[in-house]
Amino acid sequence: MRSVPRWSLISSGCAPVLLIGGWTVAAALEGPTYDPVSQTISVLAAYGAAGFWVMTTSLFALGVCHLLTAWGLRPAATAGRVALACGGVAALAVALVPAPSSGGSLRHGSVAAVGFALLAAWPVLAARRESRAPWGLRLVPAVTASALMALGAAWYLFATQGHGPAGVAERFVTCLQAVWPFVVVASCLRRSGERETPSVRARG
Repeated sequence: MRSVPRWSLISSGCAPVLLIGGWTVAAALEGPTYDPVSQTISVLAAYGAAGFWVMTTSLFALGVCHLLTAWGLRPAATAGRVALACGGVAALAVALVPAPSSGGSLRHGSVAAVGFALLAAWPVLAARRESRAPWGLRLVPAVTASALMALGAAWYLFATQGHGPAGVAERFVTCLQAVWPFVVVASCLRRSGERETPSVRARG
């Protein structure tokens, strides 16, 4: 099984930090008028928002992180790497096609929906059936991660119809989707280290 470059740990680890840091700073700039429980991240990245450039930059950086991680995640199945990369492109598109200051946007909503779907599907598409596959690429953890992301996306969709805290639901699913690549990369590097240790001992 091919190894994962160590810089993938940086690209995958920066993704959740940039996302959470971005919406935290943007919300602070927006002030008390913004309610993170009921309002979505798109509000922070909308035209005219006080934190527009902060949130837009964070989403753009998130997309770049996903693209780099997909490139470096060599042990994953090709379909999963492609889905993760396309999810990164969707994040770039969300940043480049922000929501309007008021009302909805079909383009923005469609791009965001595609991104949610791709990032929910990539864990199970990346899974490998080998018994010695890294933990994050094994079928059960991958299916569990995809199922949680899909449920989170369904919760968010339900909440946007006025049936719950849309802001909380969106943050739950986006955090999960941002953290999982890091979990997979870390498990791959750990597995690689476990393979190297016996060989080092044998040479010693």
